Amino acid sequence: MADASVKKPALDSSNYQPPLSLNGSRLKGQPIQIITATDDHTFELNEEALQEILSDERVRDKYVVIVSVAGAFRKGKSFLLDFFLRYLRGSGDQNWLGDANTPLEGFSWRGGSERDTTGILMWSEPFVFKLPNGDDVSLLLMDTQGAFDSQSTVKDCATVFALSTMVSSVQVYNISMNIQEDDLQHLQLFTEYGRLALEDNNNAKPFQMLQFLVRDWCFPYEAPFGEEGGDIILERRLQPSDRQHPELQQIRQHIRSCFQKISCFLMPHPGLKVATNPHFDGRIADIELDFQEQLKKLVPALLSPKNLIVKEINGCKVTGKELLEYFKAYVKIYQGDELPEPKSMLEATAEANNLAAVANAKDTYNKEMEKVCGGDKPYMGPQLLESEHNRCKRLATSLFINTKKMGGPSFSERYAEKLDVDLDELYENFVKHNDSKNIFSAARTPATLFVIMAVCYIVSGVFGFIGLESLANLFNIILGLSVVLFSVWSYVRYSGDCRGIGIHIDSLADHIWEKVLCPIYMQLLQKSIQHKLANSALTSGH
Repeated sequence: MADASVKKPALDSSNYQPPLSLNGSRLKGQPIQIITATDDHTFELNEEALQEILSDERVRDKYVVIVSVAGAFRKGKSFLLDFFLRYLRGSGDQNWLGDANTPLEGFSWRGGSERDTTGILMWSEPFVFKLPNGDDVSLLLMDTQGAFDSQSTVKDCATVFALSTMVSSVQVYNISMNIQEDDLQHLQLFTEYGRLALEDNNNAKPFQMLQFLVRDWCFPYEAPFGEEGGDIILERRLQPSDRQHPELQQIRQHIRSCFQKISCFLMPHPGLKVATNPHFDGRIADIELDFQEQLKKLVPALLSPKNLIVKEINGCKVTGKELLEYFKAYVKIYQGDELPEPKSMLEATAEANNLAAVANAKDTYNKEMEKVCGGDKPYMGPQLLESEHNRCKRLATSLFINTKKMGGPSFSERYAEKLDVDLDELYENFVKHNDSKNIFSAARTPATLFVIMAVCYIVSGVFGFIGLESLANLFNIILGLSVVLFSVWSYVRYSGDCRGIGIHIDSLADHIWEKVLCPIYMQLLQKSIQHKLANSALTSGH
């Protein structure tokens, strides 16, 4: 619902006259601008005004309850807050709405399509209550600049919402007609803007209560007005589903991870007199009965002593004097050059950007390796292949590092790690492909078995000739075993059955080759080379 009333003059503490109470006396308190929006889209803390409120003896040493209302502009936030004031003034009275013909007073509000509230305002008068546990608490109300008006940037909207969420114990998210996907996306952006500024929260949920307030709900046949219908809609809108896109699931998980408690309340439309009459001044007589009945349920649910939520930061309750320091620290964060960026809007783009850099680097590695050991290239020795791999890997990694990427070095670090793993996997594939070109490697098992059979046949014959029958029989056994292994290996290769046995035979042959035959061969080769060199030296000496 849009704010609806005639324009009121801006409040100034020098000439401000408190509004009339329900019995005709002057109300205490006034809305005080504690955070001001400047023309250059920055925000300044009115420390003197805030200190005056929080240093009041009714606030200073008491735990505080901060109830804030935020949301899009011209949706009735200030109008709602003035009903909060009426309840707080007449707390305990069943007829707290008061005389039906008394104009609504308190926070400045008006009808029309242009914004009224700017920055953040706080009601100057605290309301002291005793909680069921016996603690005295001081309740403060905050009004915020409406989001997405024609004069505010996204950064302005995010800053105001984030600040109000960071300092409030109850954040009322005032939206119109329904909880739509763009409402959740804006909420994700705004809360992420604040959450990033509270990095040291020990992974606890940084904010306390979020109250969705859906104004002008038009579908009571789907979900009834009030908290009951709100719970139904909240469950529908915030429940992640496997059928949803991962981005939509992430939004819902993010919102739930930010708030300790989330609830929803559905409000009916207040009536045509409120929406269309430029002279409407908040009289109850002009508001539909359904709206009045739901007000009587909503406001006590938020503001009655048994339902109040004390402001906590990092699990510690906050007093009025402590809240002043938090305000100063938080506003300073958003004034600095190191303003935390809301990654929710940039994360998808940054991720795609980094993945594209990874793909480009992998493609470069593949092309370079294909040049040296591709399909039409001859077999390459393992050491040379590893050397080429290291060269190509350095080239690909350098290309990734020098590519301009979004998200900063810390964001790109995980993608650099992914590239490293991917390149090593590609190298393993090139190694296998290169090994398949090695004719001797492919024939290693039969060659090894043939060598064993030949050696055993010759040695057993020699031992048999000289009468060492036991040794001859031993080598005959090894010969027979080699024949059996070769027969089994040939059958596996031909039929494709029992491949596990074939793998074990290959492994055994490789082990015998590497540990026995290859060293003997290398020694014989070395001796042969030395012998040839010696003969060559003797020949040249003559």
